[in-house]
Amino acid sequence: MSGNGNAAATAVSAEPVTSTLWASGRAVQQLAPGCHPQSLLLARIQTDSVVATLKALYPGLQFEIIAMSTTGDKILDTALSKIGEKSLFTKELEHALEKNEVDLVVHSLKDLPTVLPPGFTIGAICKRENPHDAVVFHPKFVGKTLETLPEKSVVGTSSLRRAAQLQRKFSHLEFRSIRGNLNTRLRKLDEQQEFSAIILATAGLQRMGWHNRVGQILHPEECMYAVGQGALGVEVRAKDQDILDLVGVLHDPETLLRCIAERAFLRHLEGGCSVPVAVHTAMKDGQLYLTGGVWSLDGSDSIQDTMQATIHVPAQHEDGPEDDPQLVGITARNIPRGPQLAAQNLGISLANLLLSKGAKNILDVARQLNDAH
Repeated sequence: MSGNGNAAATAVSAEPVTSTLWASGRAVQQLAPGCHPQSLLLARIQTDSVVATLKALYPGLQFEIIAMSTTGDKILDTALSKIGEKSLFTKELEHALEKNEVDLVVHSLKDLPTVLPPGFTIGAICKRENPHDAVVFHPKFVGKTLETLPEKSVVGTSSLRRAAQLQRKFSHLEFRSIRGNLNTRLRKLDEQQEFSAIILATAGLQRMGWHNRVGQILHPEECMYAVGQGALGVEVRAKDQDILDLVGVLHDPETLLRCIAERAFLRHLEGGCSVPVAVHTAMKDGQLYLTGGVWSLDGSDSIQDTMQATIHVPAQHEDGPEDDPQLVGITARNIPRGPQLAAQNLGISLANLLLSKGAKNILDVARQLNDAH
């Protein structure tokens, strides 16, 4: 099989030698100066990590890799919240899945909408890495924190969620949009004098091996994270039982339940990248804790609350019902249904609580203001 000019690919084969399973991720681009001289960027690193795990689990299978550019990768001069496309980082990849050009696609879970197009499902959610946001400082401000940056320092972020929360917490700072892949944003920070710091996902920096660039990790009291942040999702064709069985072993039960609750919360709020919505989840002593919040664009108005539910985290390979429908776009037949439903109900309950306190008005105003600017 051959890809188009933008494509580079990854694949897996479920049958020994005679057939190959094709896995895809988003395309690689140039590295920024000053970063480790790695030949692969984040999307490819993420895809490779999933394929390496599958290869270890199924040593008789054959793997190939295909990387593709998406709409979100190509539009680098406009804030994501302004583009108005729900599948910025998924549409082209899903098209390849639909045409049987690839058999599975690796995504950052936070890029996947809570309602997938018909015919697709998230067949695996891998163990979550650190979901929190990190601050990367300009070289002259290394050793500082957001709190100790000088008055009127400019902090770059591509996220309305981050900007709204951080403006509320650090009113002495200015927040401006910054687009581009991880490398581009780091280059803008290091080579230009516009930004004193930028906010990035800790997990992405860690996967790239850039632990030394993390100047500060933001705790939930400072900035809650995006739904699904830090986890990888493997998207497949919903009716392809062989591939579903193949990737299903990658489900991490605790990550799965946390992300079901988060995605149910977001879906019930009808949120997305055009409004500031954030979460924090934790499993402790058989309890799943979900904190969620919504903010006005400037952070001046917000509603937050926490709920919990008793949820048993099942063993990874316990058998679940055979014909489970999707929950918030996720299929996990090897995980018992009860805990999944409990996690979904927790997300819906918290969303209803916030809506009863006026969250809809905050979100509606945020959408209108975002669309107007």
